[in-house]
Amino acid sequence: MANIMIRKNDQGGLVFYLPKRDLEDNISSIEFDSPEKWGGEIKLANGGSYYIEPQVPPERLPVTIRAKRLDAPD
Repeated sequence: MANIMIRKNDQGGLVFYLPKRDLEDNISSIEFDSPEKWGGEIKLANGGSYYIEPQVPPERLPVTIRAKRLDAPD
């Protein structure tokens, strides 16, 4: 698992940043995005996917959180 940062861009969309790899990409979808539950599988515009434990939405962005890469080779 890696520490990632999620923030909003100027257009109001979510941006994923992985400092370890200096990877920044737009989030194309997030599995859970409601006032009660936020997180789950995150799909990036480049085709990558990560998983964050579903939780209560953060009060504000940016937020640093642990994520697991789902499309990593075995």
